[in-house]
Formats: sequence, C-alpha cells, structure tokens
Amino acid sequence: MSRVAHRVLGENHELSITLSNMSATLALVPIRAGVLPSGGAEVVAEAEGRALLVGEGALEAAEALAGIATWLQAWETPEFSPGEWAQRLAPLLRNETVVLLPASPDGRDLAPRIAAALERPLLAGAMEITAQSVSTIRYGGRVLAEHLVTGSVVVTLQPGVRGVAPPHGPSPQVQFVTPPPAESVIRDAEVTELLPPDVSTMDLSESPRILGGGAGLDSAERFDQLAQVAALLDASAGATRVITDRGWIGHTRQIGTTGVVVDPELYIAFGVSGAVQHTAGLGQPAHIISINLDQHCPMMDLADLALVADANETLQILQARLVSSQDPQRTAPV
Repeated sequence: MSRVAHRVLGENHELSITLSNMSATLALVPIRAGVLPSGGAEVVAEAEGRALLVGEGALEAAEALAGIATWLQAWETPEFSPGEWAQRLAPLLRNETVVLLPASPDGRDLAPRIAAALERPLLAGAMEITAQSVSTIRYGGRVLAEHLVTGSVVVTLQPGVRGVAPPHGPSPQVQFVTPPPAESVIRDAEVTELLPPDVSTMDLSESPRILGGGAGLDSAERFDQLAQVAALLDASAGATRVITDRGWIGHTRQIGTTGVVVDPELYIAFGVSGAVQHTAGLGQPAHIISINLDQHCPMMDLADLALVADANETLQILQARLVSSQDPQRTAPV
C-alpha cells in the first residue's frame, strides 16, 4: 500500500504532493444519461486525454470531449452503484499511478471507494496538479498541508480550477469495456429516488447561475433578499468570506479558495470588491455582471457588464421587477 507523509503548513502556503509518475494518469469520469459531471472535461484534459467513462450514455458524453480526449474507454452501466463499480473497476486501474476523478457529487462518492479497493491513499479537493505536485486545501481553506507520496494515489480535482477550451473537432473513438464481476457481494447504498436540484440548497460547485453578495450589501436582511432574487432567477445565492464570518449567511455558501470553488455560466456580484481568494475560486464563468460603487475594484475589471451603482438599491429594484413580472398584483417589500 502506498505511504503518504503529511506536513501541516500555515495559511496561504502552497500544498504539494510529489508524484512518482504523472504520465501514468487516468481520468475516471462517472456519467449520468450521457452528461459529463461538473469538472469532467477538466480531469480528462489534466490526464492528457486518457479517460475511462463509467455510467449510461458514453457516446453522448464523448461528444463533449471532442478535441480533449485522446484515448477513451467506456463501461456502459445503467445505475450508479459506487461500491460495486469500485470493486469491478479495480483490476482495470491497478497499473495507473494516478486515478483522477472530478470532485463532483458522484466523483466524491466514487473516489474513496476506488481508493479503498486499490488500497491506496485518497487526496481529495486538489486545486492544481503539475508534474511535481498537487496543490490542495483542507479544513475549509484554513489549513494547507504537504503530502509526500511514495506510491500510487487517487485524486479528486475541484471543478472550475483548471478550465478547459470548448470541445472542437470530431468526437473521439470510444472503446467499450466490461469489467469482470465482483468477487463478492457488495453491500452498497441504495438509490431510492433521484430528485432534481433545488437551487436554494444545491452545492454551489454545481450551480450554473450564482448571485454573490459582498461587503457592499448592508445587512443580513439583504442576504435574505439576495436568496429570494436568486430563486426568482433560478439561481443559487453565495457570499464572500467577510459575510460568512459575520454570520449573515452560512459558510457552505462561501465562494472562494477558502470556501467553495465554483464554475457557473453566469455570476452576478452585488457589492463584491473581488479579493483574490474570492476571484480565484470563481472558475471561468461565461458571463460576469458586477454591481459596485467602486468602479475601479477588481470585480468590475473582471466583469462583462459593470454597473456603477449601489448594490442594495439595485437588488431592491431587481426584486420588485421580478415579483411584479410573475404576479402583476404583487409588489416586493421595501
């Protein structure tokens, strides 16, 4: 079994894990109904195009890897059973020095089971992978650690931290494989129902649209209002670290390298100045809108659309417009 030595460092130091052979890296990507999970294309790019897709709809998922995947295998299996998958996939993965999964919900479920089946360490929540190291964050970003690795590992990569060019070119060829049956009966969690995501409670790392609030919003009540506006826009609400430290919103809604790393299609920032720990955790949004009185703050420079305005007044007006558009007889509270 591989050995890992740990050293805890102070805040803001780089974490690293030294890998013996990064060239033997395989991306393991769980898929559902032909759709790649958040971060799926990123792990394939990080593995230099070598990937194994597991789930239902491999051919459809492969289309999203055009120009990214160079060597692609797939195991078509209809139901998500991470315990059984891990046992059956282990023989196919033993010769891979690094098994790399996205830190999506399914990836986070599957990764520890893969690590246990392969009897190797799991390094979860990687922020950056190079030929010599993997940078990671622990305990909500407040503690960084250095892992010195002497053997093979399983790693999960945070969605949005790497980025990848849009797919282009023909779809890659897919070689279908069928792993051998498990040697013993696998006791696993049973999926009784798969519910659609609720934007008010879903993991921010999975949300395609996010409204973020910063110190420019003047009270805890504004964040209740932000959540209401987000729900009306079918979006999730988040905040900066200074807000979660004030207790105005839960730490699970904190966006940034010391909170949740996100990668939305649309990010609307209300009164967010754009500190580096916040912007570094935004991934690569397709569109950014920033509302701030300081036209020179970093978030305004990043925005596709920058509005020099009071974020509190803008949020109030936006809520009133959205409420009245849904029900002309109603008005939003002032």
